[in-house]
Amino acid sequence: MGSSGNPDTWAVGERDTVIDALDRAVARHPERILLDFSGELYTYGEVDSLSTRMANALASLGIKPGETVLTMLDNNIDAVITWLAINKLRAVSVPINTALKGEFLRHQIADTGTSLVICEAAYLQRITPLAEQLHDVHHILHRGTPDSVPECAIRITALDSYRGQDATPLATKPQPSDLACLIYTSGTTGPSKGCMISYNFMCNLARLQLRAGPASADDVTITPLPLFHMNALCVSIIASILVGARAAILPRFSVSGFWPEVERSGATIASILGGMGGLLAQAPDNEAMLRCVGQIHTARGNPYTEETKKIWRERFGTPLVGGNGYGLTEACVITSLAAGEYAAPGSSGKRIADFDVRIVDDLDQEVPPDTAGEIVVRPLRPDIMFQGYWRRPEDTQKLMRNMWFHTGDIGKFDHDGFFYFVDRKKDYLRRRGENISSFEMEAAFGVHPALAEVAVHAVPSDKGEDDVKVTAVLHEGATLHPEDLFHWAVETVPYYALPRYIEFRPSLPKNPQGRVLKYLLRDEGKTSTTWDLETTSISVAKK
Repeated sequence: MGSSGNPDTWAVGERDTVIDALDRAVARHPERILLDFSGELYTYGEVDSLSTRMANALASLGIKPGETVLTMLDNNIDAVITWLAINKLRAVSVPINTALKGEFLRHQIADTGTSLVICEAAYLQRITPLAEQLHDVHHILHRGTPDSVPECAIRITALDSYRGQDATPLATKPQPSDLACLIYTSGTTGPSKGCMISYNFMCNLARLQLRAGPASADDVTITPLPLFHMNALCVSIIASILVGARAAILPRFSVSGFWPEVERSGATIASILGGMGGLLAQAPDNEAMLRCVGQIHTARGNPYTEETKKIWRERFGTPLVGGNGYGLTEACVITSLAAGEYAAPGSSGKRIADFDVRIVDDLDQEVPPDTAGEIVVRPLRPDIMFQGYWRRPEDTQKLMRNMWFHTGDIGKFDHDGFFYFVDRKKDYLRRRGENISSFEMEAAFGVHPALAEVAVHAVPSDKGEDDVKVTAVLHEGATLHPEDLFHWAVETVPYYALPRYIEFRPSLPKNPQGRVLKYLLRDEGKTSTTWDLETTSISVAKK
């Protein structure tokens, strides 16, 4: 592979753990506020003490270094305290999505091999019916009071019994290279896999976010993002700890409730997703929003459209909008920009010094600038990428072809080094010699006023390569004939990308994280309710 201006210097770099970072912060300012949960305030010293006491209590249950502890908790103080307590024991924290149920839930609990589950009381009714299939689980601690405790072969106890009284610091602390947590991937093509994440990975992600959007001890970061994802843990909490700042954690995202919470908390940084930023940009004014104009100086998150960025700058008085970065759970982030650097429209930053990033073809040959190919990456620092998939060495090795991690994403760099995400490789289509990005197609169809949701995917063609299918959900009350949508598309997308098939459905199949299961749509192909261009008299001119 050629150099293409990539960095090629191996260096140790800064190494850290959240436990060491918290210790340093407590030594400097124990009385400063670290966490704000809807007005419930916790100082650095209180968070440290609460988590140490719980760590000692969990140790009495036999939790040892290297063992997994699974949590299924809403956004509340215990989601943070249990995470830190588990890590103070040098055990492995496994926060899972609170939307999981049935087989999705059984798979993740069983896959971890955990003996201890900590969950909200309301989630017992989802977990206990799976008890006979959870052979490793010996104990469930529930947060809050359940309506009733279900009959279960697994011991069930209130978390309140294990908050602990012993604030004696743990004898040993984790090292930066140690396994800190498992973060499960969404599993759009099969069972979800646990990404093994080190302490240093999490701290490095926080440092990179501070590079893209600097913060000081005077800042308050507000986020509605769930604490079972790396974003909230690293970008909001660890980044705040590193600079001595405050994190205001919302229970959930609410368009109407966002600005009142910004005003109440004194937030100066918003850590949200680009889609949330778009909803806020399109929402009508409210009194709290008008009073907060200019208060938020940084809105983190991806992806923001250029239009949304403009609205945030002009309407909300936020100068720095969007992260301009690309990453994935296994390696995050691998392209980025420092605050204030020019970002080419539509780009996601440039290569950073931490990673060697290349764009390659199917033979792993590096392709020229402005050519789309698979994104591959390898670290230039220790412990800044995932350590593999939990209990799945074969799956890990599949993606480490030629000792490069193959992301499964399609992207490109331009001649100036700016990176552009194109599509997921498995969702990329090739039709009659032309490459088609489902990502770009969905963006194009997504502006049609009658369409609420759109999935663009391949259907195998009897002529080889792919035929394009648009599977969509109409807005409530909207009417649209597939043929009318096709005629609209003629004026919107290139002729070679025009769909052969169109189908309207009440809903799209999704996993618990809300991602569309395109493999199911591909497998179903042309259904009995699918409109087929080739059964019509429509002719398409090449233009």
